[in-house]
Amino acid sequence: MIYWLLKHIVAGPILRSLFGPEVVGAEHLPRKKGAVIFASNHLSVIDSFLLPLVLRRRIYFLAKSEYFTGKGIKGAFVRWFFKSTGMLSIDRSGGKASEASLRTGLEVLNRGDWLGIYPEGTRSPDARLYRGRTGIARMILECERPVQVVPVVMVDAEKIMPPGAKRPRPGKVGIRFGKPIEFSRYQGMEPNRFILRSITDEVMSEIAALSDQEYVDGYASSYKNRAIAAA
Repeated sequence: MIYWLLKHIVAGPILRSLFGPEVVGAEHLPRKKGAVIFASNHLSVIDSFLLPLVLRRRIYFLAKSEYFTGKGIKGAFVRWFFKSTGMLSIDRSGGKASEASLRTGLEVLNRGDWLGIYPEGTRSPDARLYRGRTGIARMILECERPVQVVPVVMVDAEKIMPPGAKRPRPGKVGIRFGKPIEFSRYQGMEPNRFILRSITDEVMSEIAALSDQEYVDGYASSYKNRAIAAA
């Protein structure tokens, strides 16, 4: 109930008036019920608030746990807002935490709901497109239902709210949807690293085909860590 109030009455109209967004490829959005992964590039924290505006069904996102651990009144408000807008807290520290994150995403898909994923694993540090992490492939293979994957590209979101910015600036954002991809040919196969990489690379290839971004065959998190170490 709160999700739909925020989307249609409170926050949604404001976001639409300020940022658009302008949509290309809406004809590719699934019409039937079922599990769908929206696999998107990731340019800005605002991506997760703009994509739901143009979707008819509710979408859930996996969001880093830091958004849910703030203290005081501000922390409580941020936590409430993120939960109300479909964000699910995950721990990105690796190991057992990564496994728990996978299970959180699978719970959404096994219900037949829509899930938003950023295969790069983090926001792009420089508006380039980076190599995908294989967690998305594991979800596809381990889901109890057939999963459609819709490639998504956010356009110019980093200009509206670049990394480190505390508030967005007015401007227009684009959202491009590609044709849904299905991976039924892999069902029943053991999810070994070669299959996981093949699925992930196919998803990233479709995202790259929709995007004007330069592609980097490396992980965004590695580039971020190098930049921090060099600073």
